Amino acid sequence: MTEDNRIRYSRLIAIDEIGKEGVERLNESRVLVVGCGALGSMVAIQLAASGVGHLRIVDFDTIDISNLQRQFFFNTSEAGMSKAAVLAKRIKELNPAVEVEVFEEMLGKSNGRRLVEGCDFVVEATDNHSSMMLIDGVCNEAGVNCVLAGVKGFSGQVMTCLPGGRRYADIFPEVGDQGMLPCAITGVAGPAAAVAASVEVAEAVKSLVGVEMLLSDKLLVFDLLNIRFEVLDT
Repeated sequence: MTEDNRIRYSRLIAIDEIGKEGVERLNESRVLVVGCGALGSMVAIQLAASGVGHLRIVDFDTIDISNLQRQFFFNTSEAGMSKAAVLAKRIKELNPAVEVEVFEEMLGKSNGRRLVEGCDFVVEATDNHSSMMLIDGVCNEAGVNCVLAGVKGFSGQVMTCLPGGRRYADIFPEVGDQGMLPCAITGVAGPAAAVAASVEVAEAVKSLVGVEMLLSDKLLVFDLLNIRFEVLDT
């Protein structure tokens, strides 16, 4: 480990569950983040700050003024620009050592396996039922751990899926778009997205460094309006 890295990641190294070996694992890891909105932008920035060495970010959307209430890494002057491209720039400004692959496309059946291939962990950040079903299925087939999250208003839900374990489809079967709280229609408070994204990052980091205390076979449900957190067995 270089002296610069020792200084940059000193607070992570000081955590018993991570330490120097854990940071080195993070530096060598490759993570796919699907979606660069409220969840994905926060996830990608936190993963980069945590030293994940290679990030693959996927998003076909552009920045809109309405995003800025909860998507904190975009600027007003960047409205109309590619979310993935701008986020990649922010990541490199924060941590130049992180390699970033940008895919300005929608993850679907035709490209899902290709985008997941070679990754050590996948973060689903689309907050879209159909995409969650697809990503969860692709990760299960590819044998890759993934975490999924949804937010609405002041509330959110997060679950981690391991190959062979309980899947998103087991908890939220095909019922149109009534899955994990679609935010596009109902709205979402910035703090709720930030909490859900932070939990997703925590799950990714724990998985990558070998900590087994994950939200697998469980569903975290939180409500910031009434300050309630609950972990449900699934």
